[in-house]
This record gives sequence, structure tokens and C-alpha cells, in this order.
Amino acid sequence: MRTQVAIIGSGPAGLLLGQLLTDAGIDNVIVERVSQAYVLGRIRAGVLEDGTAAMLDEAGAGARMRREGLPHAGFDLAFDGRRHRVDLAGLTGGRHVMVYGQTEVTRDLMERRAASGALSVYEAANVTPHDFDGARPCLTYEHDGATRRLDCDFIAGCDGYHGVARRSVPAGAIETFERVYPFGWLGIVADVPPVGDELIYANHPRGFALCSMRSLTRSRYYVQCSLDESTDAWPDDRFWDEIRRRLPAATAEAMTTGPSVEKSIAPLRSFVAEPLRFGRLLLAGDAAHIVPPTGAKGLNLAASDIRYLFDGLREHYHERSDAGLDAYSGKALARVWKAERFSWWMTNTLHRFPDQGGFGQKIQHAELDYLVGSRAARTAMAENYVGLPY
Repeated sequence: MRTQVAIIGSGPAGLLLGQLLTDAGIDNVIVERVSQAYVLGRIRAGVLEDGTAAMLDEAGAGARMRREGLPHAGFDLAFDGRRHRVDLAGLTGGRHVMVYGQTEVTRDLMERRAASGALSVYEAANVTPHDFDGARPCLTYEHDGATRRLDCDFIAGCDGYHGVARRSVPAGAIETFERVYPFGWLGIVADVPPVGDELIYANHPRGFALCSMRSLTRSRYYVQCSLDESTDAWPDDRFWDEIRRRLPAATAEAMTTGPSVEKSIAPLRSFVAEPLRFGRLLLAGDAAHIVPPTGAKGLNLAASDIRYLFDGLREHYHERSDAGLDAYSGKALARVWKAERFSWWMTNTLHRFPDQGGFGQKIQHAELDYLVGSRAARTAMAENYVGLPY
């Protein structure tokens, strides 16, 4: 079998790239190692920059998001027992974010791909890229008991942090940068109305907390916890008691509690691999970089990678120019590192670190106090939160 672009991974990055290519008349095949149901079972981020939302519209997969998503024009910072609103729209000329779950983004893109007739191969074992340093790359994989070969012009590695694409690059050709944080997020999903109209990011002596949502009837809450913790040690009652301790009293009293429908602990990590291009293999999304979830940048960075990558591939096929592909890694990484900086800054500003000490806590408090008192500081925060330009 032959295609123009072989895409490894059927998450949002791979699906978005595939749909944009299909709509541009560029043939592509998506190869995914797990089942479609497994991909849809992943519960991830749910805050979309306006650029990401616009790309979903461009791919013909944004209609349900526009109907059911929740546009947010701000969010709250909570500390010292009070809430302070950051007016995203007022500080950025009317821009906002869209609260819409990654699972729903994935579902919409899968349905759009199915309607377009483009091919996706699920449950493909032992996916392996070959010869991407030459003119004729290919993928091999096992499916339905047989070994298959997919010849192509380019391979797009959109298969996540643990995927095969980045691991296939020779060690000497890639450099990685990483910071692992000494805590995680214990998160639950509950079918209860959210405690606020917008997200609430809380700094508290007991640790960070976040009040988020997936809809007007489904809430997503998080508390900072030790990496040694287990969800078994956190029955629902203990979780609700803990998050309420970390919120202002009026917010805690207004919170509706209920049984969790999902509970997990996620470690926090910053990670970047450079460069993003290796001959005819191009990395995008979590295959190339990870950010802590504090700044809501993971899915949005994947979308900006796809913006640059799709534009480069379209130029290659439609204009016979490789300028966009040659510039892909540099342009994408420039935006990645700015988002890494912002996520690192938010993580350091809002969490309690084991070695922070009294001085560190005072600096953190001064940073928050400066933020809520300075329009310039809030503007910088808002510009990064809604998304820097592509």
C-alpha cells in the first residue's frame, strides 16, 4: 500500500493533520497501535485556545464544539482566602478560551474522518518507521495476523510521549530537555455542576487546587498530591474535604459534591525534544514535547505544531516548495518553548514545593499579589493563556 503522508497516532494531533491533508487533496493513512475505543477512553485537557478552535472549524470538525463548548472570557486566581478574576477578554482585545473536552475533540475528528472516507488502521502492532533519512520512507506494522508495509513520502509522528516515532530517531540526532516535578495532580470527574462559571486556580498552604469543568453538569477537580499517593487512599469524601480546605470559604460552601466517575493521579513533567524533523520523519504534539497541565497548553501546542506542519506539507505538494517543511522545526519549537516557559511559571507560582521554605513562599505570595495589582502583569498572563499567535 502507498500513501503520500503516513501518520502514526490517532490522537487529536494525528486526526487533525489527517483531516486537513484530506481536505487539501493530500492522501494520508493513520496507523494506531490501540483500538478506537481505547483512544476515546483517554480523559485529558479541556481548555482550547481560540487558534485551536479555529483549526477544528477549518477541519470541518468544530460544529459540536461551537454548540456545546463553553466560551470563557476569564478565570479566577484564589489565594489568601479570596478570588481575583483575570479578565482574558478585556486584557487581550476580546479573545477567550473554549472549555471542551479532549475526548470530544477526538470523537468529532474521528467522525469527520470517517465521513471523509480516509483510511485509519487501528490495533496495528509493532509499528516501525523505516528509511526516513532517505527519499523513500515506509512504515511496517502487523494487522489481522499479517505484516503490512505502507510506502509514503513523509511520516508524521503524532503518537505521544511513549510512541515509537521519537524512539526511532538515532540517539545522536536528537537532544532532549526535561524537568520532572516532585508532585502530581489527583483529579476526579463528577457529574455535579461546577462551583464557578469559570476555572479557579488556587494557591494554598496545603497545596495547589483547580476547579474546572467539562460541561454545565460535569465537573473536573484537581488537588496537588505526593507522587507516592495512590487513588485507593483517596475515597471521594477525603477528596471533597481536601479540595474545600484549599478554596476560599464561600467557594467551598457553594461546592456541590457527588460520587466520582473517574479518578487518577497524573505526574507533572516538562519535556522537549529537538529538532522536530529528521529527514522525512516529522514529530508533532506529545511525541515531541510535554508541558505541565497548569497552563492548559498540551493539546494547544499539538494544534500549533499541526498548523506549521500542515502548511509545510501543503506547500510541498501544491507549490513544489520545501520552505515550509524546512522551517517547521524552528517555527514550532519557538512557540513550544514560550509555552513551556508559561507552564513552568504557572506551576512554580501556584504549587507548593518540598524545598520551598519560608523565603520561597513569601516570593510566591509577592508574585500573586503583584499579578492581581498590575494590569501589565495580568495582560502578559492573559496573552499567554489565550495563546500566542502562530
